[in-house]
Amino acid sequence: MPTILNPYLSFRDNARDAMNFYQSVFGGELTLSTFGDFQASEDPAEAEKIMHGMLTTTQGLVLMGADTPNSMEYHAGSAISVSLSGDNEAELRGYYEKLSGDGGAVTVPMERAPWGDVFGMCTDRFGVSWLVNVNAGQATAAP
Repeated sequence: MPTILNPYLSFRDNARDAMNFYQSVFGGELTLSTFGDFQASEDPAEAEKIMHGMLTTTQGLVLMGADTPNSMEYHAGSAISVSLSGDNEAELRGYYEKLSGDGGAVTVPMERAPWGDVFGMCTDRFGVSWLVNVNAGQATAAP
């Protein structure tokens, strides 16, 4: 799988509705995972909120989205992150290190995530949020 670049939308408590709407617009296959599915929140009120949604169409469109946890700040209108995904761990870690360095900041270190992939989040020096995911089972080991 080559490295892909696609939008990742953030919502406050309505990601399920939004992702279902986008599926009605674009068609395709929608997968939704909740915070409860992965025990990813200590707040029981977040158990049914969407931790990760992914819409993939037969035309090759990919749109991702999630609910912003209550513990994180949310500003409507600036609710987008850029997601990099693939199976080349060395390449993706390199992007992550460059994006988070030189005035950027690490939000979530690159490490094994509850869903099995290697995952990290960072903000670059221009304030753009990035999500970097190395697919489990397909990953090429880092040197």
